[in-house]
Amino acid sequence: MKALILGDIHGNLEAFHAVLGHATRMGGFQEVWCLGDVVGYGPDPGACVDLLQEQSPVTVAGNHDRAAVGLLGLDEFNPYAAEACRWTASKLSETQKTYLQRLPLVLTQEPFTLVHGSLRDPVWEYLLDAEAAQATLALLQTRHCLVAHSHIPFLCREGSPYPLFERLPEGKPAPLAQGRVVVNPGSVGQPRDGDPRAAYILYDADAGSVTLHRVKYDITATQRKMTEARLPVSLIMRLPLGR
Repeated sequence: MKALILGDIHGNLEAFHAVLGHATRMGGFQEVWCLGDVVGYGPDPGACVDLLQEQSPVTVAGNHDRAAVGLLGLDEFNPYAAEACRWTASKLSETQKTYLQRLPLVLTQEPFTLVHGSLRDPVWEYLLDAEAAQATLALLQTRHCLVAHSHIPFLCREGSPYPLFERLPEGKPAPLAQGRVVVNPGSVGQPRDGDPRAAYILYDADAGSVTLHRVKYDITATQRKMTEARLPVSLIMRLPLGR
């Protein structure tokens, strides 16, 4: 079985289409696991929700998903993110809102637990250091964990005395047999690791490995839509920078 693992689509339809097409060309997948933030920032929130639902995905909620449907206040968002959240909420249909409202915070797909932020704080914590990783590993009841939220792809292996973060090599399978790990597939719609290409992971259950892939997409088209929607300029200009 192969699973397409992705997160932080953020209403970027061009990037989402590019990822689905690339994953199909790489041999396809039987399941889709989404780690939240389907909407927010980008110009096509409703279309991204609909396209994701077509994949019959296993999905958890992100902070932007919850904010867009009134389940989370905007006090913790920066002004640009809050403005995008309010715009996003105005563009979703009632059916799309209902889908996002019903998303759980944590799900299990053996051998993984899926969560947007961390097991200590599913909505807000950025799992980016050894202390945060250790806290999630201490709560983990499956072998491995999948997180998103930071928009930065990585693999973090349980170690002594501290968990060790590794950079995932592009296009090269990373084995999971060497102890428990936390994996982040990066972001489809708004990468923040200095690489503007959309990011996703393919999990091969038979091989026991995950492989990071990066995909070019039409950034200019997304920027044009954002400009037409009068979304914050800072959000438009960051896309080609990958940050």
